[in-house]
Amino acid sequence: MTACDTCVVRNRAICAALDGGEVALLNQIGRRRDLAPGESLMWEGEDSVLVANVVEGVLKLSTGTEDGREQIVGVVYPSDFIGRPFGATSGHGVTALTQAKVCVFSRRDFDKFAREHPALEHKLLQRTLGELDRTRRWMLLLGRKSAGEKLATFLLEMSERLVDPGCDTQPDLPLSRFALPFSRQQVADVLGLTIETVSRQFTRLKADGLIDLPSRREVVILNRAGLMAEAG
Repeated sequence: MTACDTCVVRNRAICAALDGGEVALLNQIGRRRDLAPGESLMWEGEDSVLVANVVEGVLKLSTGTEDGREQIVGVVYPSDFIGRPFGATSGHGVTALTQAKVCVFSRRDFDKFAREHPALEHKLLQRTLGELDRTRRWMLLLGRKSAGEKLATFLLEMSERLVDPGCDTQPDLPLSRFALPFSRQQVADVLGLTIETVSRQFTRLKADGLIDLPSRREVVILNRAGLMAEAG
């Protein structure tokens, strides 16, 4: 069996648009790679030589400011596609936040394959438009929402991407438990807040009964409707 045959995100990744024979051809130009937390896969401003599917784990997209600070501009999850096909340079760095597995392709090989398989190109276009929509929502999050709204929105997004929908056993009070792949400082960087503000908002959301915090990284959403109202 090939890596594609056993891939846990096979039906959700861009290769879902391909038939068995096409997947076998794609498998020939790809390779699996394991990433440790903090290990980078791509670097901002460098030649775009790789593209990849995320199989397991969570990775951050980041860019540097003029004064040398890092700004996290996005997060990718299993089944997401990363890299810049048909592009010359990488617009941001890509670094693992957790242990991660990715399926890596040479950009030139992938570009050639995509040109020869219109269904894959169409899937790439759909993903690009979806990413554009998320970017527009992110602009609203950073530009218009209050600190409490930002954190609530962020936690809801994390739960939607990290929690298996089948794990909620109480329809009237859905519980979502997940390990946040960010430190408090990284959450602050993502949301454009200070770490003190983030800590205060976590404490307030817990005091209001919307979430529980069993540990520094673990989050349990106790009242999804309430958290959605908090998110605006």
